[in-house]
Amino acid sequence: MKKKNPLGLRLATATLVGVMTIYLAACSKTEAPASAPAATPPETSAPAVNTPVESTTIGTDIDDSMLTANVKAALLDNIDIKSFDIKVETRKGEVMLSGFVDSPSQIEGALAIAHAVPGVVSVINSISLKGEPITLGTKVDDAVITTRVKAALMADDNIKGADISAVTRDGVVQLSGFVNNQGQIDRALEVTRSIEGVSSVSNELTLKQ
Repeated sequence: MKKKNPLGLRLATATLVGVMTIYLAACSKTEAPASAPAATPPETSAPAVNTPVESTTIGTDIDDSMLTANVKAALLDNIDIKSFDIKVETRKGEVMLSGFVDSPSQIEGALAIAHAVPGVVSVINSISLKGEPITLGTKVDDAVITTRVKAALMADDNIKGADISAVTRDGVVQLSGFVNNQGQIDRALEVTRSIEGVSSVSNELTLKQ
C-alpha cells in the first residue's frame, strides 16, 4: 500500500493559488475604466452689434402727430386766431407755425398758444402778415394755386416724401415744413415757381435735425 504525499499536495495547491493571483492581477490592469470624454468648451455668443437708430421712431412720429393735433385744437379754441389759416407741423417736439394773419399781435398769440401745449419743446415762427384785402375771386385763385402746388410737389420724385405745406395769399405761395437736405428745398422752390399763377414764393422750409 502506497503512502500519501502531503508535501506534494501542498506544493500543487500553492502553485494553483499563485497562478490564480497572477491572472486576477492581470485582468484588473487591462480593465481600466474608460476615460471620460473631453469637455466641450461652452459656446460663446457673438458680441451684440449696435444698429444705427433712425432719426425718428414710430413712437416719436405718433407723438408728433398728437402734438400737431393738440396745437391745432388750441388755436381753433382761441377766438382771435381760429379764423386764420395757420399751418402746423411738428418734428421731434419742435412745432412750426406758418400761414398768414392780420397783425403782429395775432402772431404773438399763436406762438404763445403753441408754447403752452404740453409736450411742445420749441416753436418756429413762419407766420407772415397779410397784405391788402383780397377779393373772393382772388381767394378762389389762391386756392387753385395751392392745389396745383401741392399736386406738383407730390408728383416730384425728389421731394414727394418730404413734409411740405403750401399756403397761397394773393399769388404768393409760402412753403413750410421739414425736409432732409438743401437739395429738396431748392427743388421745392423750383417746382413751385413753375406753377401758373404763382407770383412769388416765400421759403420757410427747415432742415430736419
